[in-house]
Amino acid sequence: MSSAVLVVGSANADLVVPVERRPGGGETVLGGDTTLSPGGKGANTAAAAGRLGADVALLGAVGDDSYGRLLRDSLAAAGVATGHLRTVGRPTGIAYITVTPDGENSILVSPGANSALEPGDITDDVLDGVRVMVTSLEVPLPTVEHAVARASAKGVRVLLNLSPAAEVSRETLGALDVLLVNEHEAAYLLGTAGADPRKLLELGPRAAVVTLGAKGAVVVEADGSTEVASPKVEAVDTTGAGDAFAGALAASLAEGATLVDAAKRAVKVAAVSVTRHGAQPSYPTPDELE
Repeated sequence: MSSAVLVVGSANADLVVPVERRPGGGETVLGGDTTLSPGGKGANTAAAAGRLGADVALLGAVGDDSYGRLLRDSLAAAGVATGHLRTVGRPTGIAYITVTPDGENSILVSPGANSALEPGDITDDVLDGVRVMVTSLEVPLPTVEHAVARASAKGVRVLLNLSPAAEVSRETLGALDVLLVNEHEAAYLLGTAGADPRKLLELGPRAAVVTLGAKGAVVVEADGSTEVASPKVEAVDTTGAGDAFAGALAASLAEGATLVDAAKRAVKVAAVSVTRHGAQPSYPTPDELE
């Protein structure tokens, strides 16, 4: 079993609470009703690609519980192959999310089953036929670094969404075809906010994409950088928007698009997603992008 796009990453249940403001230390704030939806950076990325019609699979882990079944059903509905999604003896990961009236969110993740994803799960059989592999950092770092090295060695195009921000090895950065970061993650890597995004290539990746929220994104390649504007929309919930961008980017690259053209499509997908509540339920189909 192989797919054009392989996502190596997390699968979580999102428990979302709307709040007027986030509590400070030692403070209790009353929120609205809790909603449950499928999430996790890996599952979100795969679902976004699947909703766009990509041939995509998720390599990850869930628990033998209702949240795990929710995720399997959601992924299948989005067209994601789940043959590489393991069921393990730990609870499915959970993300606790607060969303303020401006659509901004704060997230606490309990990894659970995601912590059981191991380097040994990344085999040649899993990578056979894959054109683009995308991974992120809600699963153990050794697994991510092994996946990057193994995929790169097989000639697979490798995209790392460095989220949540973490220190990865120089070897891993050097094996990347595309490094995907937001402004905060770029500042983490470069040691300062507002640094020239072209400096990201000095860390080793062949190209980089920096997402800028409502402003769009910047694509950095060896021959220069390109600004990609986002459509103007009214955001109601930004949960999973970065994952929507990653999934759309990977899907377009697997179809043979240039990195700039892939980013243009990805900003449209992310913009649509923030106009709807939830992560995976907010992702558009190709018809909805028109």
